Amino acid sequence: MSNYIQTMRNLIGNQTLLTVGCGAIIEDEKGRILLQQRTDRSEWGIPGGLLELGETFEETVKREVCEETGLTLEDLNLFGIYSGKKGFAEYENGDRVYSVQVIFFTKKFSGQLSQNEESKRLVFLDKHDLPKQLNPHQAPFIEDWLRGASAPVIK
Repeated sequence: MSNYIQTMRNLIGNQTLLTVGCGAIIEDEKGRILLQQRTDRSEWGIPGGLLELGETFEETVKREVCEETGLTLEDLNLFGIYSGKKGFAEYENGDRVYSVQVIFFTKKFSGQLSQNEESKRLVFLDKHDLPKQLNPHQAPFIEDWLRGASAPVIK
């Protein structure tokens, strides 16, 4: 947890905190999407995380993806900006958040896929082989990618 988030949690407890998340839809040369099965809830989603104070959206997604997957992203394009009721979440510890999500797309990356403590599995999956247990907060991005939505998606 970043110092900012921890400081805010100390002030507001479990009350709803506004956050900005940045994630990446990463396609390999076969057109498969990289999905991460998280250790905390066993749900599947795209790699990414929260914007820290002073960071750009691109800096955030590059840092988070590298931390979670070992990959270095290049040639990022805006895929979409997501807000609305699906942005609300409550964690097992009772913390509530409302997150606006800035999602990028790329087919260009380098490095070796390696997971950290947040990842149970990291796998490139074909559109027809996606798991049913998608993170409900990330499902809209993945569904838009599946249907070939024109970027940028603004919801």
